[in-house]
Amino acid sequence: MADRRLLLLLTLALLSVLFFMLAGLRGNIAFVLGLRGLKLLALLQVALSIAVSTVLFQTVTANRILTPSIMGLDALYVFGQTALVFLLGGLGYASLNGGFKFGMEIVLMVALAMALLWPMLKLRMDMGLMLLMGVTLGILFRSLQALLARMLDPNAFAVVQGASFANFNALRTDLTLLGAIMTLVAVAFCWRARHRLDVIALGRDAATGLGVHWTRSAAGLLLLVSILVAVSTALVGPVAFFGLLVVALAERVVKTQRHAVLLPAAVLVAITVLVGGQAVLQHALGGASTLGVVIEFVGGLVFLILLVQGARK
Repeated sequence: MADRRLLLLLTLALLSVLFFMLAGLRGNIAFVLGLRGLKLLALLQVALSIAVSTVLFQTVTANRILTPSIMGLDALYVFGQTALVFLLGGLGYASLNGGFKFGMEIVLMVALAMALLWPMLKLRMDMGLMLLMGVTLGILFRSLQALLARMLDPNAFAVVQGASFANFNALRTDLTLLGAIMTLVAVAFCWRARHRLDVIALGRDAATGLGVHWTRSAAGLLLLVSILVAVSTALVGPVAFFGLLVVALAERVVKTQRHAVLLPAAVLVAITVLVGGQAVLQHALGGASTLGVVIEFVGGLVFLILLVQGARK
């Protein structure tokens, strides 16, 4: 049954890709296909990163309504963009080398994750306390970002606003290759650990009793989560509810918690939503809305539904 449902999700994902690549083709077809291919590669990378990172994070935290944004990585990203604009100005920010900025963003976000994970490894800190630290740091970064934003001139503030929200129409395709390498390496480690993830999902005590070094495994998985989130955030900007949306849909389609099924299902749902949604908005609706706004709205509704269902249980 699970294999049939995965096949259905694969079919939907392939149809979304074909629609994105072939809809409305005219003019210099080879040139248009080349541009769409680059954008498709970036979208696939973002879908893969966000889906896998959300599944891993929810498994480690044993909570199906949390997303990696609770660690404060997206708040650090927005604060970093604001600080760069504040120090360099809008023109200086725009003239920065894309590869340098991409690398700096990833290093900063992974460094924050390591700062959170280090006490958990050395002091055997509770997972809940680590998440509370992430929430606190997120509030700190958002407050600092708001303070800097108030001191910017209108032109620089417009630049900050453009970098503060997810934008699937302006993907940084020039950084796709570097990001793809990092994403594929991280996902390969996650796939190798898929059976261990089933054990970790049982909880700390059960996993330890079954021979898993829970603290070390959890810290390693959270580091992989931070890398995946850093790459996707650096490519499109912060996305709060997309991962929650696709994982919730994947769980209801495959009806299993086994990671050998749930991981590919979440990725296929993410591809269908992201690529299919972008194709519909761009080609069928003529760009009447932006995909980021639609995803955050629907994802927020899913979050509220999951909260209500959890309260009833």
